[in-house]
Amino acid sequence: MFTIICLLCCAVFSLPSQATISGFADVESTLSKGKFKEKQRAISWLVSQGHPDARDLLAALLERKVVYDKKALQLWILEGKTARRLADSYIHAEPKSLKLRKVTINNAVRRTINEGIARLELSDTSPEKRLSAVKRLMTKIDASTAHILSEQKENETDNEIKETIELALAIHAVNNLNKHPADKLKADIVLLGASALPQAQQVLKQALPKTSNPELIHAINLSLDQLDQYERLMRGVETLYFGISLGSVLVLAGIGLAITFGVMGVINMAHGELVMLGAYSTYVMQQLLPGQAGLALLLSIPVAFIVSGSVGMLIERTVIRHLYGRPLETLLATFGLSLILQQAVRSVFSPLNRSVSTPEFMSGMLEISPMLSLTWNRLYIIAFCLIVFFSLLLVLKRTALGLQVRAVSQNRAMARAMGVRSERVDIMTFGIGAGVAGIAGVALSQLTNVGPNMGQAYIIDSFMVVVFGGVGNLWGTLVAGLSLGIFNKLLEPWAGAVLAKILVLVFIILFIQKRPKGLFPQRGRMAEG
Repeated sequence: MFTIICLLCCAVFSLPSQATISGFADVESTLSKGKFKEKQRAISWLVSQGHPDARDLLAALLERKVVYDKKALQLWILEGKTARRLADSYIHAEPKSLKLRKVTINNAVRRTINEGIARLELSDTSPEKRLSAVKRLMTKIDASTAHILSEQKENETDNEIKETIELALAIHAVNNLNKHPADKLKADIVLLGASALPQAQQVLKQALPKTSNPELIHAINLSLDQLDQYERLMRGVETLYFGISLGSVLVLAGIGLAITFGVMGVINMAHGELVMLGAYSTYVMQQLLPGQAGLALLLSIPVAFIVSGSVGMLIERTVIRHLYGRPLETLLATFGLSLILQQAVRSVFSPLNRSVSTPEFMSGMLEISPMLSLTWNRLYIIAFCLIVFFSLLLVLKRTALGLQVRAVSQNRAMARAMGVRSERVDIMTFGIGAGVAGIAGVALSQLTNVGPNMGQAYIIDSFMVVVFGGVGNLWGTLVAGLSLGIFNKLLEPWAGAVLAKILVLVFIILFIQKRPKGLFPQRGRMAEG
């Protein structure tokens, strides 16, 4: 009789744990006061129903930000100094007045939460979100998650997601060598070797000391060699990309100098400050158009061209026109002008560096492969450099001004004898060169902070590009800029940034000893003389 009574008491006390969950209110009360097993059932119900608050709640539970009201047994999510009620998204300014307590969970509940998050993300209607979910789970798979992925693989229609799930399951299998047959493991190891995944390298390296099977050891070593070879290839492509992007910046900075130096023979030491003015034009446009970084950047291109071009024309009319044929005096005068422009910017904007926002369309990375991702901002700068180059080339080759510029650059005396107004050509050329320098500043503002001294970092590089490519030759400037950028990035990994620049300078000095007129020497009687 006593035994029967005990059994009845146990049955009565166990009834709440068997109570069905029929709504979100039951989930709230269970997570507030229920036992851990009951909390697992509540979470599973929430996931199975696809409740709109499920993702927020599960993520907050993992971060220990879910609290409950002791009286009403209602759930709240802590958000800084406020608490948000899930059911109606009500924000309470003083959560302390509610006498809230944190919802407690254990490891079993955490596993259920992780499974629930995985199921929610894998069942999303968007293929992009499902693929992202699999990638996030790639190295965080336990037995239950592997079972979920196996089920998802059977129902998945997207081939890319299927292949990613196969890789995730292969990683799980290799991580658990003792729980899978050797034939399957060998196939999974081969699959990982061909995957080009950085995670695969780490998993295979960790698995190597865990097995004594010679076939598996051989397969792992082959896969690691395959992954290492692919990684070296991708690293080389990445270095080439960074070199081209640096070269594009050098081309943009040097192309304006190539025009003025080639046509007028002026050593303009203030060219870097014209680049700086273009960068500050971008900063000012973003201040005038807050929250519209993309529009501000696009408008900055013509604004920077006008601002830097106008300053360049003013410099030519007031200083340089009196110093033609006197290169040393021109160098000293423009160096003084560079100091004046730097101080003027310090007085207006302060000596502190200014940051320029990157538009959304230039943010992020373009993933070529799991081991190679290219930043969008550098890709846009490369494209921008080519657009500026070919636009300038079109102006010089297809317009009357371009014909006059080429005539003056090749033989000024003959051009003047043919009726070309060389003074007008000089000021227009200097204005165009200065304007292009301003456009270069717009591009540089997306790679570095804007400051009064930013132009000094590129003036020497600009002269190196012009001299190496050939004075006054646009194609020479393009080839020289890209070549020096790639050469610099190839040297940096083993020589360091500073020594790489020194080696590039030494290379140019030696090159000029053999070819004083650069890669593409200027043609014409004046050039020959």
